[in-house]
Amino acid sequence: MKTFNLLGGALAIALASSAVSAQETFITIGTGGQTGVYYVVGQSICRLVNRNTAETNLKCTAPSTGGSVANVNAIKAGDMDMGVAQSDAQFNAYNGLGDFEGEPFEKLRSVFSVHPEPFTVVARADSGIETFADLKGKRVNIGNPGSGQYSTMQVVMEALGWTMSDFALASELKPAEQSAALGDNKVDAIIYTVGHPNGSIQEATSTVDARLIPVTGPEIDALVEANPYYAKATIPGGMYAGNDSAVETFGVKATFVTSADVPDEVVYEVVKAVFDNFDRFKGLHPAFANLMEEDMITQGLSAPLHPGAEKYYQERGWLPAS
Repeated sequence: MKTFNLLGGALAIALASSAVSAQETFITIGTGGQTGVYYVVGQSICRLVNRNTAETNLKCTAPSTGGSVANVNAIKAGDMDMGVAQSDAQFNAYNGLGDFEGEPFEKLRSVFSVHPEPFTVVARADSGIETFADLKGKRVNIGNPGSGQYSTMQVVMEALGWTMSDFALASELKPAEQSAALGDNKVDAIIYTVGHPNGSIQEATSTVDARLIPVTGPEIDALVEANPYYAKATIPGGMYAGNDSAVETFGVKATFVTSADVPDEVVYEVVKAVFDNFDRFKGLHPAFANLMEEDMITQGLSAPLHPGAEKYYQERGWLPAS
């Protein structure tokens, strides 16, 4: 009889455990390369979400991915629930432009924006590169296809009338590979659209004498003027070895996006986890230090807000009730 009771108890525990598991919702957030800030964004959001799993039954993972375009495509395919994407990738995806030409992702929904991301060019000091125009004829890493930097570089090249043949080499290395390539003299310059300070740029400037190169001129001015998701940007001096002066460029915003197919309550709980713990979130990376709630719910967002996010913002009084 005791054996029966023990088995019954074990069975009850197993059934209870199974019931709990059945109630749990697993969400996956697309990020970027492990040396970039996108990876930290996803990991940070998941850390805050997973602190509340006992109450919300939400469990979150944020694997490394190919970046903005790859994340949007994975969300569209239903392979990921949410992801980080440059503000220009969000705009293009929703409107069927650029990398998403003719295939608008009408179910794309914005959640919030995060940090600014300057379009960053780092060149070896011995390369003779002092301006962006000097990249012509050089060995340049333009980024991996599917990444934000690759996409933005295509836009800049088009504005300048450049093609791949203008470079001695146009490599497509991932962020984790590009700094070593610069240090090993396999490329003269690397392109990275990223929040600062950044580990990959720190590695590049500490392993070889390298300079941040300004990205300015009438073509860049025209790009910023014509596209609401671009803005002028400054990379502060003193952030990286050998780069004491501020460098002018332009950039985008990192944004957090999802699909209209993701339930309202899931998005609501993710947003709540971030903004109810906002000071903790801001402390998870230096690029987050100056974030302000009002900017995060308005800037860089071209797709409609997800209703789950909108509900939270209305509860906080940040948006008028609909």
